[in-house]
Amino acid sequence: MTIDIKSMGYVRVASTDLGAWKTFAGKVLGLAEGRGPNPEHQYWRFDEVSARIVVFPSDVDQLECTGWEVADHQALQAAREHLQKAGVDFEEGTKDELDERRVQELVRFRDPWDNVFELFHGITYESRPVVTPYAAKFVTGDQGMGHIVVPVLDDVEALRFYTEVLGFRLRDSMSMPGEFVGKEPGSKIWLRFLGVNPRHHSLAFLPMPNPAKCVHIMLEVDELDHVGRALERVKKNGAKLSATLGRHMNDEMVSFYVRSPGGFDVEFGTEGLRVEDQKWVARESTAVSYWGHDFGGGS
Repeated sequence: MTIDIKSMGYVRVASTDLGAWKTFAGKVLGLAEGRGPNPEHQYWRFDEVSARIVVFPSDVDQLECTGWEVADHQALQAAREHLQKAGVDFEEGTKDELDERRVQELVRFRDPWDNVFELFHGITYESRPVVTPYAAKFVTGDQGMGHIVVPVLDDVEALRFYTEVLGFRLRDSMSMPGEFVGKEPGSKIWLRFLGVNPRHHSLAFLPMPNPAKCVHIMLEVDELDHVGRALERVKKNGAKLSATLGRHMNDEMVSFYVRSPGGFDVEFGTEGLRVEDQKWVARESTAVSYWGHDFGGGS
C-alpha cells in the first residue's frame, strides 16, 4: 500500500522581487492574477483552482514547496499512516496555512534531500471563469497543474523513496554521464520520470544540487500557437531563454524553457503525451529531444 496522490496541485515560491514575478507570471507566461487572503502575496490562476502558483516576499529566491492532491480525508489519513510506517516525519498544516492555501487539510514533510512536499485535499475552486491575459487555455484537470523536476543527491534512493514511499510510478528513464554532476568519468547518473495520472510525468528528479530547490516546473497549453506567442513575449519582456523550442522524446512535449525570477526554469509547452498505466511500459530514452531544446538558449 502506498500513498494515492492524484495530481500536482500547487507550488509556493519565495521571492526577493515580487515586481519581477508580476511581469514574468503575467506578461511572459500569461497567467491570470487571482485573489487571496494575504494582500502581500501574489496568487496566480490558470484554471478553476483559486491559485496554482503563490509567490510571497522573502529574503531568498527559491521554491518553498510543492502541493500534491489526494482525494479526501480518508486518503490523507491513509497517507499519514503510511508516512508514519515509513519513518517519515510530518507536521499538520496550521489554520493560517490552510486558509492561505485554501485547502481543508494538509500535512507537510521533507524528502531525504530537503525538498518540501505538502499532501492536501479539498482545495477551493472559483465560480468566476479564468480569463488569461493572452487567451491561452492551460491543460490541467485530471493531469494536475503540470510537472516539476526536483534536485536530489542519490538517484537510487530517490527512485526508491518516490515510488515505494510516495507511490509515484516509473514512466521513463534517461542516463547521463556521471561527470555531468562531478562524479567519476565513466559513471552514469539517472534522471527518472514518474507519474500519478494520465500526464506522462508529474515529478522527475536530477541528481544534482540546486540552490533554487527546483530544476524546472512545466505548464502546458492547448495549442502550439500559444507556445509561439509566449516565446515572443520572452524576447519582448527581456526574460532569459534557457532552452530553445524543441520536442522531447519521452513525453513528446513541444516546448521552450525560460528562467524565472525564482532561479529555476519554467518549461512552457503543448502536445504532452497522455498515458494509460495499464498499458504503459517504462523505457529508457536515448536523447533529451527529437529536435531543438538547445540548452545554451540558442546562443
